[in-house]
Amino acid sequence: MNLEQLEYIVETAKAGSLTKAAQNCNVTLSAVSQAVSSLEAEFGFSLFTRSRLGAVPTAEGQRILQKAYAILEQFQELKSEVEGYSNLLSGSLRIATVPVPLTLSIDAIIQFKKDFPQIKLEITEKATLDIIEDIKQNHADIGLIFVDDSIIHQHRGLHFGKLLESKFVVGVSRQSPLAMRQSITPEELRKYPLVLYKDDNLFKLMDAFEEQYGQMDLLFSTNQTRVIQKVVEENVAVTVGVDLSFSSFTPIPSGNIVTLELEMPPGHAASSFGWVQPGTHHLSKPASIFLDKLKHQIG
Repeated sequence: MNLEQLEYIVETAKAGSLTKAAQNCNVTLSAVSQAVSSLEAEFGFSLFTRSRLGAVPTAEGQRILQKAYAILEQFQELKSEVEGYSNLLSGSLRIATVPVPLTLSIDAIIQFKKDFPQIKLEITEKATLDIIEDIKQNHADIGLIFVDDSIIHQHRGLHFGKLLESKFVVGVSRQSPLAMRQSITPEELRKYPLVLYKDDNLFKLMDAFEEQYGQMDLLFSTNQTRVIQKVVEENVAVTVGVDLSFSSFTPIPSGNIVTLELEMPPGHAASSFGWVQPGTHHLSKPASIFLDKLKHQIG
């Protein structure tokens, strides 16, 4: 028994005759007939009842054909998978990411580049909504962002996934009296100057705090994490973010910035680190392979 024989009997069942099966497979009638006869001799029973009207599967033949269909489908999936990897000899992978600790993705990036050195890898760091817009406009293949239910609800045309839970924290200078504390409330946070990473999720959080507790003292916002780091280290201001993103500041946790838990009011849970992709749910092959590697690394 071989795949070619299985292809012939499956096509015979579809076409309803050996002659039509031979035509559809671009082989001789003799080749199809010999394949059927050979399998029937090997199995010890008839696969088809043949007449001038054509070929009809027997009861035993129907069971064999079901298995043959499944085998051929799996074989085709295997061929497609192999062809997909073979096609990864060139091309590109565009990753847009929020500022997160490089350790979350660096191993996956390195392994991907080792496996597919000819793929051009482009990594850009942006805010959440900018990344979502890049996905919509096909300027990025996959986006690594912090995902929450509101974002999923607002952008239903896209597909989101979650990889790792996170929580909101406040970064303060080790010189600050706050460094001796374990946590801080949003109401207490109002007493201290703030610098924020320029991200809409953080702005929405601050808006919610201001609505509930009053005006926050925001000095400025920027997408330069090193600027935020310096301002906080020198005790000019404090900052707010998710715990995972603070590892982007190289000296943490052994340096001059300490993180405190931000005591969140009900309904303001932190986002999860995850990804966004086009709403078709179909990633490019390079993006799909990279995501699998990232899931394996984080999981």
